[in-house]
Amino acid sequence: MQKVGIMGGTFNPIHYGHLFLAQQALEQMKLDKILFMPSKNPPHKKKQEIVSDQCRKDMIRLAIMGNPQFELSSLEFEREGTTYTADTLTILTQENPDTEYYFIIGADSLFMMQNWKAPQTVFRLSTILVAGRDRVNQSEMDEKVKFYEDIYQARIFFVEMPAIEISSAAIRTRLGEKKTIRYYVPDHVMEYIAENDLYR
Repeated sequence: MQKVGIMGGTFNPIHYGHLFLAQQALEQMKLDKILFMPSKNPPHKKKQEIVSDQCRKDMIRLAIMGNPQFELSSLEFEREGTTYTADTLTILTQENPDTEYYFIIGADSLFMMQNWKAPQTVFRLSTILVAGRDRVNQSEMDEKVKFYEDIYQARIFFVEMPAIEISSAAIRTRLGEKKTIRYYVPDHVMEYIAENDLYR
């Protein structure tokens, strides 16, 4: 079985925090590759705040080039309507029955998963990898993990990594204030943002 990690999100824009987390998950769980899968119409985001699908795909390609274990997946861009993780995992496992999927989330998302569409499907079709444990109360986290294990037979592991206080929202704010984003994103992404006058 091939072991494939999935990094979902709007990637608006992709930054070094995303890349560092992906690399840590790849190494710690001995994955074969990581799919960077931008969301087309995430249920919790306002569409007008997000740059075009093409721009986000271009920035991901620029950010991951040179790493043969990182790959862009446009799967969610190819579907109509709101994109849900359960639907994405269903499609992937049907198309690739010889692959085990590892879905990478932040610690804050762990507490919301029972409110996702069809959480039982998400837990059945993937192993959950949780990042950012140091920002959340450990006993609350352990309690939530046990709840998911008992109710959904979930498989949940933690990705150990230092806290990296970079967010796409902070990057957009800096750009709006005409501040540099050097060292927040790879140079090729920074140049692309400038050339296309994004987030101004």
